[in-house]
Amino acid sequence: MYKASDVKDLRERTGAGMLDCKKALEACNGDIEKSIDWLREKGISKAAKKEGRVAAEGLCEIKIDGNKAVLIEVNSETDFVAQNEEFTSFVEYLATLILNNDFKTKEDVLNYKDEDETVNDKLVSKIAKIGEKIDFRRFVKIEKKENEVFGSYKHMGGRIGALVVLSDTTEEVAKDVAMHVAAMNPTAIKRDEVPTDLVERESKVIKEQVMQEGKPEDIAEKMVTGRLNKFYKEVCLEEQQFIKDNSLTVKQFVENAGGSIISMNRFGVGEGIEKEEENFAQEVMNQIKG
Repeated sequence: MYKASDVKDLRERTGAGMLDCKKALEACNGDIEKSIDWLREKGISKAAKKEGRVAAEGLCEIKIDGNKAVLIEVNSETDFVAQNEEFTSFVEYLATLILNNDFKTKEDVLNYKDEDETVNDKLVSKIAKIGEKIDFRRFVKIEKKENEVFGSYKHMGGRIGALVVLSDTTEEVAKDVAMHVAAMNPTAIKRDEVPTDLVERESKVIKEQVMQEGKPEDIAEKMVTGRLNKFYKEVCLEEQQFIKDNSLTVKQFVENAGGSIISMNRFGVGEGIEKEEENFAQEVMNQIKG
């Protein structure tokens, strides 16, 4: 029904004990996400993370030129390579190329012929030269209007990249909002942009939590709305407390500067990517033998 690795994964993602994780997996037929909800509903989970364990390395890069901006993520197997000049220069090359061309998809980028070879050919050459896998994972390109400004922020040497667009305010304000987005990782700008399935899932968890407290179902239904308001304040950018002044919400901070939030994008290196764990000493020995 489930593997030992599923128990390990669930423990790492929730902080729950081994026996409780086994019970959750048994109750949910081995489904990890449902098991997380089960543990939360029972009040067992300490920290059900919204994303899977992050293990992949690499960099985020941001390029801005006039009314155009691009945010990209390129992954490597190790953080050593992520700081390698061969790798960083390739990331820079990709960001500039995307900024200056009209690509719609990642495949468009990889299939683009630059001089006498495709971008994918260049990527394969880099892999051969550097000696480990490199993956151009994703990008977003934004074009703003004349009354709008970009705000960008890279954190932890490029492990997190945030790009926002604000209207009718200054680049300084936009940069502060980008810094907030990088730090607080909002799901959406406002309530009506939060995915319906996420709201439904949270509502179910809240209802079960309240019923576990001994409240009857009709009372639990009424309490869901109140607790959902707290959920929205945690995941919606406009409603989050502003990191540089927690007496204000982000929306109030921006409006006080005459502006409004148009869009936001945030990449965290390796979000949702599972990386095979290896013994570091053995990895080094394997490289020496190779």
